[in-house]
Amino acid sequence: MAETHTPYSSLKKLLSLLNGFVAVSGIILLGLGIGGKCGGTSLTSVLGLSTAYLLHVGFLCLVMGCITILLGCAGWYGAAKESRGMLLFCILSMIIVLIVEVTAATVVLLFFPIVRDVALEHSFVTLRKNYRGYNEPDDYSTQWNLVMEKLKCCGVKNYTDFSGSSFEMTTGHTYPRGCCKSIGTVACDGRNVSTYVIHQKGCFQKLLKITKTQSFTLSGGSLGAAVIQLPGILATLLLFIKLG
Repeated sequence: MAETHTPYSSLKKLLSLLNGFVAVSGIILLGLGIGGKCGGTSLTSVLGLSTAYLLHVGFLCLVMGCITILLGCAGWYGAAKESRGMLLFCILSMIIVLIVEVTAATVVLLFFPIVRDVALEHSFVTLRKNYRGYNEPDDYSTQWNLVMEKLKCCGVKNYTDFSGSSFEMTTGHTYPRGCCKSIGTVACDGRNVSTYVIHQKGCFQKLLKITKTQSFTLSGGSLGAAVIQLPGILATLLLFIKLG
């Protein structure tokens, strides 16, 4: 028995494929959102609110990802049922998502220079005031200890950041154990500043590099998702017009 074809069967098949790509772009946005929120939390803890935009954009990507996956399914259903109402809903919703994605990418790129210019002094002042020590339970000290150990660095600018700080006044040490190359050794006594004992370079440049990578990943991912979605929007609009 010959297969029956509707007048728009070829376009509907194409649209089904493109809606699959739309759903994939939603999964990409979900991945970006999870990465942005996880990385943004740590960066905000040590660099301050100047990097909070990563958290906000990460959350936005999570929301947009969920919406996009649902719209991909709704677009497939609308094409299969030839429902102009559903197709119109998908077109308008995807246009809004597209605008939000491009806006988010632009915001991320605009905010990065602010981090570079503002975060250094803010982080330096906050570290000298709020850092308490290696085994202290407060979140700020814990995050900085993790950063210094993982990135193999000491302080914001360099190891001298702790001189005259509240940490030195409280403990009498010129640097915390997190700065040491081998924590727990006798030489790691808070006074020996030899290059064999401690990491003398600061963490800011390494943190800035991570921030830059995350910013460009979020921005590029958002724009990439928008490019993937655009053919689906156009094909949906074409089917909507033809059904009219």
